[in-house]
Amino acid sequence: MIVGIDAGGTFTDFVLPDAGGDLRRLKVASTPDDPARAVLEGLERLLPGSLHQQIRIVHGSTVATNALLERRGARLVLVTTEGFEDVIEIGRQARRKIYDLAVTKPRPLAAAEDRIGVPERLGPHGEEWIPLEDAAADRVVEEIVAREPESVAICLLHSYAEPEHELELVRRLRERRPGLFVTASCEVLPEFREYERMSTTAINAYVGPVTASYLVGLAKTLGAAGVRIMGSAGGVISLGAASRRPVATILSGPAAGAVAGFEIGCRAGTNHVITFDMGGTSTDVSLCDGQLPHTSEAEIAGLPIRLPVLDVHTVGAGGGSIAWRDPGGSLRVGPASAGADPGPICYGEGGDEVTVTDANLYLGRLLPDRFLGGERALNPDLVVAPIEALARRLDLEPRAAAEGVMRVANAVMERAIRVISLERGHDPRDFTMVCFGGAGGLHAAELARSLAIPRVLVPPGAGTLSAFGTLLAEPAREASRSILTSCAELDPTLLEAEFERLVVKTQRGLEDEGFRGSELRFKRSLDMRYVGQGFELSVPYGPDYRARFDARHESRYGYADPARAAEVVNVRVRATAPVTRPKPRPAEHGGPDPAAAELGPHAFVYRGEQHEGRLYERELLQAGHRIEGPAIVVEYGTTIVVPPGARCEVDEWRNLVLEPIS
Repeated sequence: MIVGIDAGGTFTDFVLPDAGGDLRRLKVASTPDDPARAVLEGLERLLPGSLHQQIRIVHGSTVATNALLERRGARLVLVTTEGFEDVIEIGRQARRKIYDLAVTKPRPLAAAEDRIGVPERLGPHGEEWIPLEDAAADRVVEEIVAREPESVAICLLHSYAEPEHELELVRRLRERRPGLFVTASCEVLPEFREYERMSTTAINAYVGPVTASYLVGLAKTLGAAGVRIMGSAGGVISLGAASRRPVATILSGPAAGAVAGFEIGCRAGTNHVITFDMGGTSTDVSLCDGQLPHTSEAEIAGLPIRLPVLDVHTVGAGGGSIAWRDPGGSLRVGPASAGADPGPICYGEGGDEVTVTDANLYLGRLLPDRFLGGERALNPDLVVAPIEALARRLDLEPRAAAEGVMRVANAVMERAIRVISLERGHDPRDFTMVCFGGAGGLHAAELARSLAIPRVLVPPGAGTLSAFGTLLAEPAREASRSILTSCAELDPTLLEAEFERLVVKTQRGLEDEGFRGSELRFKRSLDMRYVGQGFELSVPYGPDYRARFDARHESRYGYADPARAAEVVNVRVRATAPVTRPKPRPAEHGGPDPAAAELGPHAFVYRGEQHEGRLYERELLQAGHRIEGPAIVVEYGTTIVVPPGARCEVDEWRNLVLEPIS
């Protein structure tokens, strides 16, 4: 048996498929102080006695992400070429807030006193300009040991072209301090751009001991062979790979959601989808224009990560996001969150600041006795006084203040969707929104109306869809290398040789995990740019790779110049192994009348007015049932609001197909 798990900031979700294609789902409160506790508690509830059996899990983990966001990683020593110790602090000249005279850059993960320069130097093609002498290497190792770090990052100049000096330092350090977590940039990111490579290597070293400790503890309970980890690029990696390269799991949970959302869209007949995942702490959105959106550039907590990841945009707006009044008197929501402990006020666990969940409950959009299928009752009486107090600070009526919380949260999420759509030349009207996450169904229709998105799909089990996504993801390995060669000078034979080296590397990695080489699939791609440009676009490799690059450039930036010289910067290979996916069964058609699923009348506030709507049980809805707004649909893990004037129908896969604009 295999269980998909997504550990979020507020809830940890579980999905267990059975032989008939049905899914068992469970949500338990996350335990930020020890994430493994929630995982083990959920497994015991889902499968009593399972911890003594041989089970397998695919785990979307936030351990590395939280360690970086909360700055509670390892004490780090950074080793680099002499004279380049401050690259990690200097960074790039780009400024996010060009008019802010008091802007503060993120604090480097390695303090100035913990950066060590090595007297060595390689040229951009790997030629040795200054050799690494034995005496210098020994001195550096002793200096590292004397500082008693928890982790070490080694990033020497141009080691992407020749890793010999880095590997020599790694070898000496591991001999001198066995068990010390050591990260070399040639193993994490053998690509040019010193700052991004150094930042990625430092992040890996910073979160490495925390992540490895968590994963090793989990493996001791469940067995190492039974644990796989969701990677940021949308593939599953082994426990060992995740322990050595935890930076590859930084966007683990959001990647699983994007994989699941795209699969749901394709199953419903469209591969042009905007995935919208609103959880308790944050909202993650991605745009899939015919395929999952991969990129090699990401940023977490203001620090760049240059690794293959799914292009997911995250904002601090979730069900637990806290509403507050800024010094100018304006209402703000997030990014601070009540999280799992103490949680929103209505949880009754000591929370005292109004959250989005509290506002939804106050407005009647959440049912106190149906939260998590009735497992956890919400207390509406607890939120009245805090919302009234917030209203007084804002000089508003309580109902207007609660709706203001909703509008501000929606505005934050709407901007996020605009970033991945309109700002990149995509018209939201050409896409279907796939909505999931515990809070997504409460806000999806209003967002779709604002952006003129014509259709929203809410899949069954939307509250645990990211956990389901871990079961859909294929085991994968990726490898890359910088070559920096113009297309005119590129030797096809040498290019094939570079690809073959990467194929062998990725194949070996998956074969070590038990997969047969004959069943693996390989995707080759090139990072290309016009000569003189500073950044690249990735295109599939083939005889017409130059034409593909021009077409991609035209699509992304609105112009192309086929007559201009271009160059290949990096070569990439992605290897994947097949996975047995859960196979849902189409639902039986039940006709248009949803009366059998109706639970009775229910009033809620929408756009300043109270509406008398109908309440429906999601589990009792059948394919073909049609619902007219105003209405609310309840299910385990989430609640869906069908606004006045909107309508929805249940399709053959039990998705709610919501049309917010009638």
